[in-house]
Amino acid sequence: MGPWEGAEYLGGIPNCCMVSFNGQPKPPFDDASRELIQFKKVVWSALGDKGSVRNDNGADDLDEVLRQAEKFPNVTGAILDDLFCAETKDARVTVERMKEMRRKLHSAARPLKLWVVYYSSLFDIDYNAWLDSADVISFWSWTSEDLFQAEKNLDAFIGMTPGKKHYAGCYLYNYGDLRPMTREEMEFQLALYLRFWKEKKIDGMIVCSNTVADVGLEAVEIFRKWAVLHGGETR
Repeated sequence: MGPWEGAEYLGGIPNCCMVSFNGQPKPPFDDASRELIQFKKVVWSALGDKGSVRNDNGADDLDEVLRQAEKFPNVTGAILDDLFCAETKDARVTVERMKEMRRKLHSAARPLKLWVVYYSSLFDIDYNAWLDSADVISFWSWTSEDLFQAEKNLDAFIGMTPGKKHYAGCYLYNYGDLRPMTREEMEFQLALYLRFWKEKKIDGMIVCSNTVADVGLEAVEIFRKWAVLHGGETR
């Protein structure tokens, strides 16, 4: 499923993070942005996943994201995916470039936000010099072991990054353990993130993703039923 079709299938999700995967799509992003015009808000990756090697060695897509924002009013920010390398713990962008990105986004004709992806496995390194430049941070638990520590980890992460917008990342497939998400895992994370949202600890949840929406996973059906029950709730 494409992003819009997947978002509709998953319960009418109104917004989208569009992240380049294994280098695709390549700039210019115009054709892909046209396919996203039905979303209320779109955040484009200025740094693709770790397989997007064109973004290594200081080469990012920020200027292209800024150009997309000029052409498409629903583009509201840039996200840095896999900013921190899980294997080496190195950052793919310098602190100085992070600050420059923030300045460019904030000074655009229509001010934009800088988003960053962060994983629970990164706690052993102090990345605050990078995170200080972020406006929004999404927090992800890669393995089931990480997931079942999510309440403690989320509380700790929110406490160490005050003043930021925080989103919880909700996987529909257990990529860390290379298997489908179990019912227990899926129900656990949905209940936790809903409670954190109601308690105003987090600002929302990001679901990953449309790419597994139509392959028959039980986790997808669990999420769809959950979305029907809770999608219209306010706090």
